[in-house]
Amino acid sequence: MGHGRWDASDWASYAARTTKGRAAHEIFAARGMSSRFDPASITVRESRDSPDNPASTAIILASDVTGSMGAIAEVMIRSGLDTTMREIHARRPVTDPHVMVMAVGDAECDRAPLQATEFEADVRLAEQLKELWIEGGGGGNAGESYHLPWYFAAMQTSIDCLEMRGRKGYLFTIGDEPILGGITRRNLGRVLGKPVERDLSSAEMLAMAARSYEVFHVLLTNVGYAASHPDEVMETWRPLLGQRVIACDDHTKIAEVIVSTIQVAEGADARAVSGSWGGSTSATVARAVKSLAPVPPAKGQSLVHFFGR
Repeated sequence: MGHGRWDASDWASYAARTTKGRAAHEIFAARGMSSRFDPASITVRESRDSPDNPASTAIILASDVTGSMGAIAEVMIRSGLDTTMREIHARRPVTDPHVMVMAVGDAECDRAPLQATEFEADVRLAEQLKELWIEGGGGGNAGESYHLPWYFAAMQTSIDCLEMRGRKGYLFTIGDEPILGGITRRNLGRVLGKPVERDLSSAEMLAMAARSYEVFHVLLTNVGYAASHPDEVMETWRPLLGQRVIACDDHTKIAEVIVSTIQVAEGADARAVSGSWGGSTSATVARAVKSLAPVPPAKGQSLVHFFGR
């Protein structure tokens, strides 16, 4: 998937008929997981080059939807998707973005701990986001299953940016909780709808995803659990991702932080990137990306080779 291009007029029309004047519960009307987004019903999600997007870049945005984190889906459906797509096209840190959205919960207690849209390049992405089930679950087990998007990305996606050009995609998890240390074969099998050979640790699933994606976590520090327990949450993330844990202190600026992270990862100067945003967004972005380093170029290739810079 991934045909079409993001268009401002299409987005404006979509927002006018779908989100304007509506409460979150009216926008996200699903009361159960659709088989369309159920990992057990998905063989593979594809990001393929097309005439509209000849040099596609796969980007996964996997947001926690437990408890208060349902607010993140609302931010994305109201403005975040438009900001993400519009600014990537304008700033061009990568070419031809194909975005998949995932909804993440808790594999130990939720009915739908993972949902995944198609990779899309136009307003069809927003249409699918609206159909996700914001379960609002989670449990008292000191974390959420942020590792599930890593496993799904590694095992159930196929992306041309890697397969045709040797360029990894980008994978962002977003949330406020600690990451669970791993998953049992029983729980993973329940999510996937098929038997799994053994238990897996979060570190193992991260290593699997990192073969195909540059992996980051956006830790929301102004809302939810991390607002009152930031050190406890960070202690579970730092050993896995180090500086790729991006602390965001304003959950309404997630899109700007994600776009800026990709820019810096692709070699842009962090101070110049943060300064390119206006008002309070500039300060939020500056704090988020201040310690981030560029990703290494693909083996035997350079960023100039791919993007003409």
